[in-house]
Amino acid sequence: MQTIYWLAIFVILLIIEIVTMGLTTIWFAGGALAAMAAGLIGFGTGIQILVFLVVSVLLLVLTRPIAVKYFNQERQKTNAESLIGQQALVLEDIDTLQAAGLVEVRGQEWSAKTDEPNGKIAKNKVVVIEGIQGVKLIVREKEERHE
Repeated sequence: MQTIYWLAIFVILLIIEIVTMGLTTIWFAGGALAAMAAGLIGFGTGIQILVFLVVSVLLLVLTRPIAVKYFNQERQKTNAESLIGQQALVLEDIDTLQAAGLVEVRGQEWSAKTDEPNGKIAKNKVVVIEGIQGVKLIVREKEERHE
């Protein structure tokens, strides 16, 4: 295989990685670069493909966990994920069995349900968001502190 093909594959994979920032294609770009080097040395197509596969898999397995750990530290939570742990005000009684309930958090209204034993939380109560299921927030009544 001509080394120009490996160079083209390398560039394409690098562009895909830059666009997606998914830490996926970069490892195969490294494999393509190693295969290109094997071609420049004079190895045949079979060896070049083998070098591509081996180097890509080794890079993926050995370095991806480390890279993900350090590069995704600054990852921003999505709007919905950032609601977990926040407090909300119950606007309409929450009745999980009747699929009713509305809360307000950060000026936005959300459908809500609860895992409380009776499945109900009264209007005007303050709740804490525990999770998200589809388009509904899963909430629990905030415990009042007695000091």
